[in-house]
Amino acid sequence: MKRICSIYKSPRKNEMYLYVLKAEALTRVPEGLLAVFGPPAHAFDLVLSPERQLAREDIATVLENLDKQGYHLQMPPPEEDYIQHLPDELLCRNDPV
Repeated sequence: MKRICSIYKSPRKNEMYLYVLKAEALTRVPEGLLAVFGPPAHAFDLVLSPERQLAREDIATVLENLDKQGYHLQMPPPEEDYIQHLPDELLCRNDPV
């Protein structure tokens, strides 16, 4: 089953996103989560279906969370992932000689 989803970006945490059903908007998102998330900034809308692949999230989990709780929170990747993508010359630049 296809779902039209709105995705919001957190102004407080880089790469944290909140997926909600477009028709319901933010009505089912708990106030406590919104307080931590910050004022949601609409990023884009997306049609989700079980066949669609997402870059960092499992589509089945996203769709299940949307059905059960009305939202899905995508957490930022662990910071170690950022460091692994740097070239070796930058990783050892400050090492003692």
